[in-house]
Amino acid sequence: MDPQQRIQELTQRLHHLNNQYYQHDISEVPDQEFDQMLAELQQLEKAHPDLALANSPTQRVGGTITKQFAQAQHRYPMLSLGNTYSEDDLREFDERVQRGLEGAPYTYVCEQKFDGVAMSLGYENGELHQGVTRGDGTRGDVVTANVRTIRTLPLHLRPGAPPEVEVRGEVFMPNSVFNDLNQEREQNGEALLANPRNAASGTLKLQDSAVVAARRLRFYAYSVLTPGRHFASHSESLEAAAAWGLPVSPTWQRCQNLQEVLDYIHEWAQKRFTLPVNTDGIVIKVDNLRQQDQLGLTAKSPRWAIAYKYPTAAARTELLRIEYNVGRTGAVTPVAHLTPVPLAGTIVKRASVHNANQIAALDLRLGDFVFVEKGGEIIPKITGVDLAARPAGAVPIRYPQDCPACGTPLVRPEGEAHYRCPNERACPPQLKARLEHYVSRKALNIDGLGAETVARFFDLGLVATPADIYDLPQRRAELIVLERLGEKSIDNLIAGIEKSKTVPFERVLFGLGIRYVGETVAQKLAQHYRTMAAIMAASAEELAATPEVGGVIADSLALWSQQPENQELVRRLQAAGVAMEVSGEPPRAVSDRLAGLTFVLSGVFENYSREQLQELIQQHGGKITGSISKKLSYLVAGDNMGPAKREKATTLKVPIISETELLALLPI
Repeated sequence: MDPQQRIQELTQRLHHLNNQYYQHDISEVPDQEFDQMLAELQQLEKAHPDLALANSPTQRVGGTITKQFAQAQHRYPMLSLGNTYSEDDLREFDERVQRGLEGAPYTYVCEQKFDGVAMSLGYENGELHQGVTRGDGTRGDVVTANVRTIRTLPLHLRPGAPPEVEVRGEVFMPNSVFNDLNQEREQNGEALLANPRNAASGTLKLQDSAVVAARRLRFYAYSVLTPGRHFASHSESLEAAAAWGLPVSPTWQRCQNLQEVLDYIHEWAQKRFTLPVNTDGIVIKVDNLRQQDQLGLTAKSPRWAIAYKYPTAAARTELLRIEYNVGRTGAVTPVAHLTPVPLAGTIVKRASVHNANQIAALDLRLGDFVFVEKGGEIIPKITGVDLAARPAGAVPIRYPQDCPACGTPLVRPEGEAHYRCPNERACPPQLKARLEHYVSRKALNIDGLGAETVARFFDLGLVATPADIYDLPQRRAELIVLERLGEKSIDNLIAGIEKSKTVPFERVLFGLGIRYVGETVAQKLAQHYRTMAAIMAASAEELAATPEVGGVIADSLALWSQQPENQELVRRLQAAGVAMEVSGEPPRAVSDRLAGLTFVLSGVFENYSREQLQELIQQHGGKITGSISKKLSYLVAGDNMGPAKREKATTLKVPIISETELLALLPI
């Protein structure tokens, strides 16, 4: 078949399957068949790059590196809405609308006010061509490559859409994704993200769209703008947007009068907590578009719309006790146990206290009556103490000095908020958590080894490290006598263990649970070094020069690699057949033009990403390092380079060159 015809055929088919899956929860084909079609399209586009389409389904996985975000002017200004927390203010708004329309009949549309990032999407002839953030309402950042990774967003519209369409909507991170991301960050010893809205905003500004794709952002459309008048009402435009394949939340409602608006607000006061995304209010709009024009705008906001915001969800309850949990990295996290209290649609029994600093700042004492809020947070948190209700003689809570699990004295590394248990080799919760992480879906994904089974095997002494898992097939006789573990379960477990040997190296590296080495860092390390042996042989300075790897990660990884028990773990895993290197041929050296030279790259570059420049240097025999010393050959300076590096290079008389000067050293 003609490559162009096949590319178009696969593109149309995959777009249809994506729409069915993400908009209608319909899986028309098995995942394997979908993946095979996507892989075929990727191969065709690689062989015929001139035939690849800008909105190809392959863009869903990302891969574009954006060195800096251009800005674009909004064709239609993105105005703010007036806010109110008062139903009386809504009545006044309704009276102003009535006066402005001179008594003509009117209706409203009520929509959820999603707590995400406002986005303007431009479609031309049905094809997505630009995504721009709200910015200052007049101009915003162009984040098209990142927007294309949002799987619920159509890259091309169904037939019927006008030639030019601007879609306004909200990009958000689902609560479940946010929870998973924060759990992973906590396990890796990284700072937790504050809330889903901030997480979505930060994700959209990431330079690597492949990382954006992994964050699983979503989008809801709430407005459609076109040159000329294509619709009589806002509700009609929402129905059209859904018909074109755009994701429109089904929670909107047409209301005949203010009383129906208030009924909608009351209905969703608790119901909104069942949604996959945070909301903080209701947007009320006059439905008829000509009436919107008649009412007009103020300098900052439309006169035909207003946002009613719910008060922050809060409750008052008694603090019963503090439990201290030990995580995979040894971090000891306090969790408050409370007298159960209704809050934001759920019964809250526990709340986050974060760390020792917060306990001290709140002056928490057992028996205190505390204020708990959800607000923009997923997990309830204690925000204050009702001092008037404090019982006489209440004793302040003191953070434990020893690990609650193994009794080892806790340490608090400089600059960190968490106390940690340093007993990595024998602290049971740490060992169990590392095993659970190793077998988890994003790591080795071993069927038959869930958290409960891992904990059971650990308690029975069957496994203590990931390497012990690969001895289980030889211990079948011991497994068969265990309760609730039949022959079929054991066969599935053994098959899952065998299958894990085919998992790619980057996921194995992530599965080892090295502090600060998350999915993205593991991928970058695997791409850069290709083998576990090379990673473990690298110095902290060399590791810090790897894309996405800074000094803190490099120090942690270098320390992990030096420990004999970890060297033995890697040896046993490799002997068991677990992948410890990237498959395929490594990049071949192009020349030795830069042999004997070392480079530090800093800043943002115009023609290449930092990763691409590092690869070029290595292809021509040069070495990359992460710090500046007298032995350094060149500091390659891009835009926004840190002043400290420039100052140190100048002091040590290290030559500072530009991207252009670096390229001049190469035979390209």
